[in-house]
Amino acid sequence: MGRYRFILWRPLQLVPVLLGVSLISFLLVHAIPGDPVRILLGTRATTAVIEATRAQYGLDQPLTLQYLYFLKNLAAGEFGKSIIFKIGIPKLVVSRIVPTLFLLGYAIFMSVVIAIAFAVLAAVYRGRWPDQLVRVYSTAGLGLPAFWLGIVLIIVFSIELGLFPVSGYGEDPLDRLHHLFLPALTIALALSPVLIRNLRASLLAEMEADYVKAARSRGLSEAKIFRRHVFRNSLLPTITLLGVNVGWLIGGTVVVEQVFSVPGLGSLMVSSIFARDYLVVQVVTLAFALAVILTNFLVDIVTVALDPRVKL
Repeated sequence: MGRYRFILWRPLQLVPVLLGVSLISFLLVHAIPGDPVRILLGTRATTAVIEATRAQYGLDQPLTLQYLYFLKNLAAGEFGKSIIFKIGIPKLVVSRIVPTLFLLGYAIFMSVVIAIAFAVLAAVYRGRWPDQLVRVYSTAGLGLPAFWLGIVLIIVFSIELGLFPVSGYGEDPLDRLHHLFLPALTIALALSPVLIRNLRASLLAEMEADYVKAARSRGLSEAKIFRRHVFRNSLLPTITLLGVNVGWLIGGTVVVEQVFSVPGLGSLMVSSIFARDYLVVQVVTLAFALAVILTNFLVDIVTVALDPRVKL
């Protein structure tokens, strides 16, 4: 019963969080110097045209009224129209969300694969040279900026070797896997060191647990003990850590999309900030916040499903 109550109550907790995110993003984007109308119309626009355009988009109203109108329209499902792109914001966001989701899923998959492979290798060969190499990578990887790593990968694998495209998204699923390999690898190489360190520590702790020693005394093989008990129990902290890092993952996606010119929400966010397209920035920020909250919610559910000892 407690689990069902948690699942029903948790979505209600989204409301105050999203309200806070909307207020902060509204204030921050309006604090950026510059006038979106002047950027839109150019330097030759007359004062009368500028004022008429500002009135058309409601930018002549006080900030308090602008925020209240934004909340009212948001509640009614009216997200408005982009000043720069000249189309409805829902249509604009939907057209950009698929590349971002594809890239995020691709990067998470690669991060998990890299983390599991390296952490298991380090735990099995604890104290020996494979473990030392993995520890060096997991430590050095924490200090590599995603944008720098992306540029290095472009120079090596795109320009020098010609194995992958420099930019773009691709036309079909296989083509997209090819186009987004380097962006996803960039994110994975930046995220996996954190997961490797956590999973390695969990594996080593579980391998020394009393139930593992009891299983050994019953004659179970090391491979069976590791596969059935140690590995599964060690995954729980790593899954939780992955959920906590979703916010960082989304932030890294914004930078990586700019480096590789991926037409996703991250590049839309950056271009809208430069163009002072307030409504687009606010809606995309809310979409990112909603994604982080829902992911953490799913992580809580998965954790309970994997470990009945955890209570919601």
